[in-house]
Amino acid sequence: MVQLSDELLARLDAEAARASMSRSALIRQAVSEYLERSSHQAAVARYVDGYRRIPQGAPDEWGDVGEAGERARREVHARLDAEERAAGRSW
Repeated sequence: MVQLSDELLARLDAEAARASMSRSALIRQAVSEYLERSSHQAAVARYVDGYRRIPQGAPDEWGDVGEAGERARREVHARLDAEERAAGRSW
């Protein structure tokens, strides 16, 4: 049981009629959408908080991700250059 003002009830009934839904179905949909949006906003807030606490690219217990990526890039380029030289294709 939910108590609604006469004005809110009239608006609810008008929207339900416009959407070809029952009043109960519209209320269920609205509550479901609100809870989903609220849950999504909470997840985004946790995500943002995590990046505030540990910014992207900041070294952590796994090491310095940026440096590891740069090292891997240099190693791949060195291997590719060596393969090109071995194949007789020097630039």
